[in-house]
Amino acid sequence: MLQAGIARRELTPYAGVELTGWGYYIERRWQRIRDPLFATALVADDGARQVILLALDLMVIDEAFTQRTRELIHAETGIPPAAILLTCSHSHNAPAAGGLLGVGACDSFYEDWASRQAATAAILAWKQKVPVRLACAHSIVADISFNRTRPNGVVDANLTLARLERTADGSPLAVVANFGAHPTVWTELIPWTVTRDIPGAICDGLEAAYPGAIAMYLQGACGDVNFHREYSTPERCQEPAEQLLKAGLAALTNAQAADGPVQFSQQRAVLSTRRWTREEIEADRREAARRLRDNDISHWRETIGRSMTNRPDDMVKRHGGDEHKAVRAMCQFHLSWTDRMLTDFETRPEVLSTEVQALRIGDLAVVANSSEFFSPFAMNVRERSRSPYTMLACYANGRIGYLPDAHDIAARSYAGYQSPKYCNQFPFTPESGPAMCDAMVEVLNATHAQL
Repeated sequence: MLQAGIARRELTPYAGVELTGWGYYIERRWQRIRDPLFATALVADDGARQVILLALDLMVIDEAFTQRTRELIHAETGIPPAAILLTCSHSHNAPAAGGLLGVGACDSFYEDWASRQAATAAILAWKQKVPVRLACAHSIVADISFNRTRPNGVVDANLTLARLERTADGSPLAVVANFGAHPTVWTELIPWTVTRDIPGAICDGLEAAYPGAIAMYLQGACGDVNFHREYSTPERCQEPAEQLLKAGLAALTNAQAADGPVQFSQQRAVLSTRRWTREEIEADRREAARRLRDNDISHWRETIGRSMTNRPDDMVKRHGGDEHKAVRAMCQFHLSWTDRMLTDFETRPEVLSTEVQALRIGDLAVVANSSEFFSPFAMNVRERSRSPYTMLACYANGRIGYLPDAHDIAARSYAGYQSPKYCNQFPFTPESGPAMCDAMVEVLNATHAQL
């Protein structure tokens, strides 16, 4: 018999904690709270195995945060760390735990507290398990997002949902929604305010539709996908959540029974990378030092800023309209990333090892990696999955930045060329994404083969 429990603890940061992911060296300490941040944990138990799905309203987490949280949960519940999946909503109006160079300083006290809050949510969910029935549903919502890396690019428009009901009385216990699009609608409107953005609005809507249930949102493959930019206005900012809720609630009315065994699988994917050349590193240092020395902001969009931001003029706006300040921040970043990279770039292995993980609850599979995953890769994994309902949980169990496809790597884009710098990594190669897909399919299949 399937049992499940769900619980939530707050992650809203205390005063002085910076929000992450909106520009370089802005020191974006929050000024207001629009809605609280949460850690939401779902535990599933088939009597033989248990798994935990932990959704965090954070921008990113690193492996150290993941390990610490898993250890706290394991010590209390005995559930293996490999059966505990941590994933982030990726709100850009939230802090990070183990962040990215230059785009929001991390606070070690907040990180430790957030880890303990997340573990507490999981432990409470484990203590509150009840017999449940699982039902799943699927919809396509294709008209609210776009591929920001190329015209008419692939978008993973899959909306996948799961509903858990108490067998005792049929009352709703939990609802899980999975969709992939960058949650930056509210960031454009209220950048200095704490909010869960669209993921929070979806959870609130699901809970209103299912009184008594707790909802959780899993962020999918959105490395190359944004909600349409016209939604970032006071008049239209609610529309993405409203459309997703409408489609999701309609699909859930016909949700299919999906009960079955619980299983998990975990392994390390080894991805190829390309070593930076000394000239690439030194060129960034020379230009940054020269511009700082001469207070030179000429042609920065075509040189130092070409891959540092998707929209250069927005970077100036985020520095209060001061173009000199924006360029100085970019120069500071270039000096900092090259300082870090020069310590070992000639001896560092030219591969990156990262965790992939899959959880299975009956007909529902959740497969996770630590990247900002691109849509073509997500579609590849979906097509090869053996589970009728597959959720992709990205920004999970660590952070390795964008995992771009061959198109973006060749373009030396923000995803292909800048992301490795703020992650202190080598750039990925065209073979990296397909290798990640293969590893994800392997752990998905393992959750079937082990039964």
